[in-house]
Amino acid sequence: MTALDAPAGRTAGRTITFFVVLAVFAQESTWNFYDAQVPPLLREYVASAALVGALMGMDNLLGIFVQPWIGNRSDNTRTRWGRRIPYLAVGMPVAALLFASIPLAGSLPVLIALMFAYALVCNSFKPIAEALLPDYIRPERRSRANAAVKAAASLTIVVSALISLFLVDSYPVLSFSVPALLMLVSAAVLVACVRDSTSPAYRAAAAEDAAANGGRAEGAPPTRMRDILSDIIRDPNRERLLIIVAILLFGCAWAASRSLVTPYGMEALGLSRGSAGGLTLPSGVAFILAAFPVALLSERIGRLRVMAAGMALFAAALTVGALVNTPTAAVVALCVGAVGASGFLVNAAVILWNLAPSAGMFGVYTGLYTVGWASGGFLGPTLVGAMVEVTGWRFMPADAALLAALAVAVVLRVLVLSRRAAAARVL
Repeated sequence: MTALDAPAGRTAGRTITFFVVLAVFAQESTWNFYDAQVPPLLREYVASAALVGALMGMDNLLGIFVQPWIGNRSDNTRTRWGRRIPYLAVGMPVAALLFASIPLAGSLPVLIALMFAYALVCNSFKPIAEALLPDYIRPERRSRANAAVKAAASLTIVVSALISLFLVDSYPVLSFSVPALLMLVSAAVLVACVRDSTSPAYRAAAAEDAAANGGRAEGAPPTRMRDILSDIIRDPNRERLLIIVAILLFGCAWAASRSLVTPYGMEALGLSRGSAGGLTLPSGVAFILAAFPVALLSERIGRLRVMAAGMALFAAALTVGALVNTPTAAVVALCVGAVGASGFLVNAAVILWNLAPSAGMFGVYTGLYTVGWASGGFLGPTLVGAMVEVTGWRFMPADAALLAALAVAVVLRVLVLSRRAAAARVL
């Protein structure tokens, strides 16, 4: 019997949270190390910074198309191991082997091929591990579980930095093997301990299947990808569509505030490259410390309220930091902004899960969250960079704050719609 063969209660919820944290920690360790150390490998063959950036963005582009599709595939998978574990059991070891092979590439075509294969495989199971949370955990407790996952993802930045510091210069090939080994161990633990065929969501999806096969499927939610997207777009309530738009907008603001902070520190604050790059380190700690209290607050007063208030705090903090324009103010602004951002990051995916019309759609809704977030990662730095051309580097944080303010407006609209829907149900 595996660790999660029993019905899921509070203890099982904590157990599955641990396993998802383990899987996400292993995945994000490879992703963060990939972002930090693959560009120097590309620079050995490519002189153009723009081409390096384009090749490094390949994984995000693949994710936009692959993750919703694979989430939908896993939602419709039925095996004795469940609908998530088979994909993780195959995908994680393959991704680990591909990742460990990257520094062994002897030419640019081989390096690009390995990068593409790793990104494709990793994107093929990235939303699946996270979808285990709503499969097992009740809606009212999902924010605190997701907070643990987001904190684990933040810790991988520190792990990547430590591997770079202690191993890359002396053991460049071995350094890639360490995150790969973490992923292999995580895969082994998941396969040995989890059978998600026992999860409440899997049983609910199986019951829906049985109802459909018995001829009682009238009014059943759609299961094909294009039908799910059509349902979201045509829904007159618009809550789900607006949440995805808010994810996109705040993803733009967050990505810009992270990716442009080093040139901002150098151009606006007069810092060295190393000092400017270190501006975000305290904010990472602030996020980890804030995530769980924010999750508890969300469960108490409402996720949408905390999400809107957090993004507003993020926008206000970055605007003040731009106006004061000192290194100390920048660090404080980024720390306060990270606390505000936790209100979004802890709750956005949970809100989408809870808006899903069926337990059989958690995988695809996890993928849709990623589409919004990854699209923001693409567009944000470009949009804010264009604004910087007009306003100057000093106001870069305020430019990013403007996009966050737009996201706040969208979430406030969702709050209005949800109140109207609740009032209609009472009537």
